[in-house]
Formats: sequence, C-alpha cells, structure tokens
Amino acid sequence: MSIETTSAVEAVEIPESMLAWQVTGAGEPAEVMSLKEIAVPQPGPGEVLIDVWSAGLNFPDALLARGTYQERPELPFTPGLEVCGEIVGVGDGVNRVRLGERVIGVTSLPHGSLAKFAIARASDVFPAPSLLDDASASTFHITYQTGWFGLYRRANLRVGDTLLVHAAAGGVGSAAVQLGRAAGAKVIAVVGNADKVSVARRLGAHIVIDRSEEDVIAAVKEATDGKGVDVVYDPVGGPAYEISKKVIAFEGRIVIVGFASGEIPQAATNHVMVKNYAVLGLHWGLYRTKNPDLVARAHVDLSSLVEVGALAPLVSRKLAFEDAPEGIAQVAAGTTVGKLAVSPP
Repeated sequence: MSIETTSAVEAVEIPESMLAWQVTGAGEPAEVMSLKEIAVPQPGPGEVLIDVWSAGLNFPDALLARGTYQERPELPFTPGLEVCGEIVGVGDGVNRVRLGERVIGVTSLPHGSLAKFAIARASDVFPAPSLLDDASASTFHITYQTGWFGLYRRANLRVGDTLLVHAAAGGVGSAAVQLGRAAGAKVIAVVGNADKVSVARRLGAHIVIDRSEEDVIAAVKEATDGKGVDVVYDPVGGPAYEISKKVIAFEGRIVIVGFASGEIPQAATNHVMVKNYAVLGLHWGLYRTKNPDLVARAHVDLSSLVEVGALAPLVSRKLAFEDAPEGIAQVAAGTTVGKLAVSPP
C-alpha cells in the first residue's frame, strides 16, 4: 500500500510483510526470541504506524521475554518498547498532519520496535529532538522521562541538594546524573568497576565511587561531612537499597525506580520514621494514562535541555538487527554502559 507523507515528495511504500523478532515463549531472550516474517500491522483507532529507524533496548525487554513484566502480551509478540522513526500511517481519530513526523516514544505491544514497522498510541509519541541522531533519540524517551518524574516531581530535587545515583554508568543512571547536574544538584555517582569511573565523570558527576574498590557508605559520609545525601536514585534495589538507607540525610528522599539486581528490598517503616526520610516509588508508565498532559510537559522540558546541551544520551553501541537478543541479555546482565540501540532490518 502507499501512504502519502508530508516529509517527502514520493509516497512511502509499505510492504505486506516484514522481518520481526518474536517472543515465542517465556525464558531468556536468546532462547525465546526468533526472527520471523510476519504481516505488517495496521494502526487502529488512536494509533500510528511507525517506520522504525532505530530501537532502544531496555531492561523491561528482558522481563517481557521472561514473562515477568507487569504487562504480559499474548504470545507470540514483537518486543521493543522504545522507538525513533517516522509516522507513515494513522488510525481513526489521529490527525493526518502527523504523517511524516519524526517521533520518539513507547510502542504498543504486541507490535514493538524490533521490527521494520511498529505500532504506538498517538498519545505515546512525541517530536524527536532535532539535535539527537536516530540512535540517541531512540534511547532518550523512557530513561529521561523516568528521571524527570523521579527526580523533579517525586523527589522535588532542588538546587544545592546532594544526589546519589546508583548504577550511574548504566542507561537509567546516566540519565539521572545529567538531570541532577541540570537541576543544580551535587551529584555522587556509584559505579560497579574502574572502567565505569571515567564514564560517570564524563557524564558530569562531581564525585564517583567505585563500589568494587571503596566502602560506599564511608565514602558518602566523607563527601558530605557526615550529613548524608538529600536524594537517592535507585534503579538497582537489593544491596543498593541497604546502602541508601544508611546514607540518606534528615528529610531525605529515596526514589525507587527498579530492581535490576533482581532483589526487591523491604522498607522497615520504623527506620523510615526514626531517620525522618521518605521512600518514594516511581512507575513512570502509569503517568501515560493517569496524567498524559504531564508526560507531554516533561517532553518539552527535556527537549529544551537537549537544545541547551545539558542532556545527551549515552549510547555505547549500535547493534545490528540480528544481535538484538544478545543486546537485551547484556542489558539484563548489567554489563553494558549507557544504552544500546538496534538498527532496523
């Protein structure tokens, strides 16, 4: 079929079928993902069809393959939550002026971004920042939105606050380091090995602690003259949370954004009360339905920070399409630096 676009003189030719990665069962990505020829999906009411130019990989992609994510699409499905590409088709209720728009956002499963074409709700895609190339743009939306909501809304990070970021050289942590700097906070980055120390410094962290070589608690207390940190950003859980509650300052805020360690800690409420701090949860995806206007506002704010050079996604590798399962496995294992992006087939 041919769909007229506003970005090119010629129509965009959409084939009947396409190559796509499909999750065919529950398990590790490399074991349950298969490359298949499937029909190109059609956008339904309120949806758009996206020509995928780049797909960002995220930890939830591994959870989806394992069948342990909060969203469990019917098998088989195409994974890939994050996308950068061009809108080439619109469903009922979507303004045709969006045809040809270069966008970023979240896909609608079962039609994820690890394919030539993906489906998304029109409300879930936004103009791609012009200064970001396709790979950087495809890794921008979820992590920086999560950081914006976690730090700016939930924790109310202020100028002069001290912010501790766990896994600071990873995809989620690297975004938090940059957002902390942009807010005028003093940023302490915790990383897992010596190779990641220089990464965290390049991101703008004021102090970097290598937990494989240093006692994090002692290092934080020394850096803060015993006061502790005002805000902790924790995408790790498990032992990271145990550290967080020992270094949090009076009236501090611990923001829980994930459990990459695989361990879900239990908050002792008596300890929360005695030390007078708050433990805040963040499930960013809920804002997409409960407060979409705020998501849109965050996108404008984040795009402005890109324009002034305050934010730049850390993309460590651009993978070939056939390497997508391996990339997801590496993200899940915590061996990656920054984000990984996958080129379309």
